[in-house]
Amino acid sequence: MFGGAAGGGKSHGQLLDALRFAIVYPGSRQLLLRRTMPELARSLIPASLRLFPQSVAAYKASEHRWEFHGGSVLEFGYCDAESDVTRYQSAEYDVLRFDELTHFTESQFTYLISRVRGANGFPKQVKSTTNPGGIGHQWVKRRYIDPMPPDTLTEFDGTTRLFLPARLADNPFLQRADVGYAKRLRLLSPHDRRALLDGVWDLDEGRYFSEFSVPLHVTPPYPLPRTWKRYLTIDYGLDMLAALWIAQRPDGHSVVYRELYQPNLIISEAAAAILAREDGNEHIYCRLAPPDLWNRRQETGKSAAELFSACGLDFEKSSNERVAGWLALHELLAPRRDETGEARPKLTIFDTCRNLIRTLPALRHDTRNPSDVANTPHELTHAPDALRGYAATVYEAPPPVRPTAYDCEVGAFLSY
Repeated sequence: MFGGAAGGGKSHGQLLDALRFAIVYPGSRQLLLRRTMPELARSLIPASLRLFPQSVAAYKASEHRWEFHGGSVLEFGYCDAESDVTRYQSAEYDVLRFDELTHFTESQFTYLISRVRGANGFPKQVKSTTNPGGIGHQWVKRRYIDPMPPDTLTEFDGTTRLFLPARLADNPFLQRADVGYAKRLRLLSPHDRRALLDGVWDLDEGRYFSEFSVPLHVTPPYPLPRTWKRYLTIDYGLDMLAALWIAQRPDGHSVVYRELYQPNLIISEAAAAILAREDGNEHIYCRLAPPDLWNRRQETGKSAAELFSACGLDFEKSSNERVAGWLALHELLAPRRDETGEARPKLTIFDTCRNLIRTLPALRHDTRNPSDVANTPHELTHAPDALRGYAATVYEAPPPVRPTAYDCEVGAFLSY
């Protein structure tokens, strides 16, 4: 991944690397992606028409692809909606290239890299360029920035990863041609300036749960006493079942100790998957589901809650107040000093609940309603929505501290 400051020559580097690969490996196939087709039409496609010599390749505008005389192909593609990845379901590529990787969701990236395959002996590569920020900032940072130093080839499960920092100073051509570019970047907001001019990846602006941190909220699994109340809370749709099991201590501290995160399950399959994950000896005190599961379906006349019940799972309605639910979750995540003076949150998560840990810090503020969470990318909202249902329903705010004053006649502090 080649990423960081704007103006570092990332997109041109991507195109020139694609040109080189196509010539060195005749008959190879490459796919270069942006999030939308208009972005391709404004940037990569016209840039490739300027850079690629007609003596080695011809551009087919109707198919958005370059065909090289040696048999290689470079396609331009896009994934606007989450489901657009399926248009590449049967495709095979030697190299997959993402331009502005942080504009893609992690699920789109994970699905698309499965298209890098083939028995032709050509190198199999995924090459990306991006600036910090965007909906995919957190997962890109977690994949390429946090686990390894820059400019260092690192092994991960039989594959290698490399992060190359991009700096404006790396592109003397732009600096000579547009001497005012750096000055214009300095006029941006502090957040955008840090991302686009300095290439800084530690950006918290727009993050909804800024108090969330792995050292504070994530813990290795430990035995849970049978006396703790246990809850199941779900967010269900055909696109994703997100189920969280939560244990509550007598003092109100909550522990998310198990998760189930699986797409494309009809209700009977979802119920079976939930029951299969539960320990037969554990008692679930309460199962919570959002109120829309009680809406009757036109095709059957029954609600999803009734269908779950027929499969052995009875749910109670969780609160559907979005903002109140997110505020309650803020309260659970906020660290507060205990009797020892140490700051601890009222909710922790076992490190086995990977999808909740992945999606919760990636949520952003809704730009139209800063008190709410942005609903896009939708894939990030499933597990947090399940947790919100629990927080909104179960969390009870502590009683307000009553002011006291010293009464001289009584000779003691009294509450009023």
